[in-house]
Amino acid sequence: MGSPVNTTVAGVRRLVAGRVVDVVIVLVTAILYAVAWPTLQLTHDVSPPLMPIVAALAVFPFLLVRANPALGWAISAASALVVPVAFDNVPGYDYPWQVTHIMVMLVLVFAVSLRCAMPIVGVAWGATVLLFLSFIPGDDGIGWAVGFTAVVVFGLLVRWLVLSRRQLARQEEVSELERARRAILEEKAKIARDLHDVVAHHMSLVVVQAQSAPYRLDDVSPSAAAEFESIGATAREALNEIRGMLGVLRSDGHVVDDAPQPSASDVDALLVSAQRAGVRLTWTSTGQPSLVSAGTGLALYRILQESLSNAARHAPDSDVRVRLDYGSDLVFLEVINGPSPAGVVAVENSGGHGVQGMRDRARGAAGWLDTRPLSDGGFEVVARLPVDAIPVAAPSA
Repeated sequence: MGSPVNTTVAGVRRLVAGRVVDVVIVLVTAILYAVAWPTLQLTHDVSPPLMPIVAALAVFPFLLVRANPALGWAISAASALVVPVAFDNVPGYDYPWQVTHIMVMLVLVFAVSLRCAMPIVGVAWGATVLLFLSFIPGDDGIGWAVGFTAVVVFGLLVRWLVLSRRQLARQEEVSELERARRAILEEKAKIARDLHDVVAHHMSLVVVQAQSAPYRLDDVSPSAAAEFESIGATAREALNEIRGMLGVLRSDGHVVDDAPQPSASDVDALLVSAQRAGVRLTWTSTGQPSLVSAGTGLALYRILQESLSNAARHAPDSDVRVRLDYGSDLVFLEVINGPSPAGVVAVENSGGHGVQGMRDRARGAAGWLDTRPLSDGGFEVVARLPVDAIPVAAPSA
């Protein structure tokens, strides 16, 4: 696909070319009118006051050859029907119309065959042939009818050639897009393989070590065994999410919507899991999570997940408070962590992309998110998300 700059340049060129064509049409019409008016007295018996009007009826329909050729042809054909009836030919001139009139009608019929619908082309061809067969004497009428038929056939051939080239160009563009899509899918598959080799392998080792620790180590207390079990459960949950993401990366784009994604109903399980993992967490929740749409639920889950991860990473052993309110129109989320006993590290200056990812999640769900450090050294995350929002993009977490 072309770049926006190339598209703009092409549009400007088409506009300039169209204006040039319009100027040429006006100039040609003026020249034809300048010929038709003075020579009308040589072909038809027309009184001088009517000469400019009759000449205009013969020539001015040419002005519509680009804007509306069917209308131009209709005016030209109607005037061609009236002139032979209303005005007599001068002695020695056998054609019912001026040469300029015939030229304009010829061009308009060709334009109609190029641009108009097939029924209109048929009407224009049939009516023009009947005009010439009716008003031109002798065999000349048949010759002109054959000539107009050839013009229409030639116009249709040009039209079908142009249409076929356009369809070929569109097909080539689709093929190019398909090649680009396949290249992206191959790159996604490569990333999925690398992630699986690096991340999933090590996460599996964490799960195995956590589950086997009580059996490999002597004198493991019940509290330590419970801690190992919590580590294993958390690692298994993370591993399952990673495998789900890898499945999305490996997909061809048609099963992403069917991939299982967390929702608002999974928020409580996330809070329990974080608490079980050692986060000193308390929370309050009001309202009905079941009313929250899938898009908002996913954004809410990911924002809360990132907030808890940041609190555990940047302010270990601090108290974390979560407040959730599932309203009728908005979902309100507030996450506040206190200062770490070892000194809190500001999340926004930590060099990561978690806060920006949360903002992208909120914007993707048509919501709003704000973060700020607190005066006591803690940190606050506040998000407001519409209950029934549908994500407008796939933000990166």
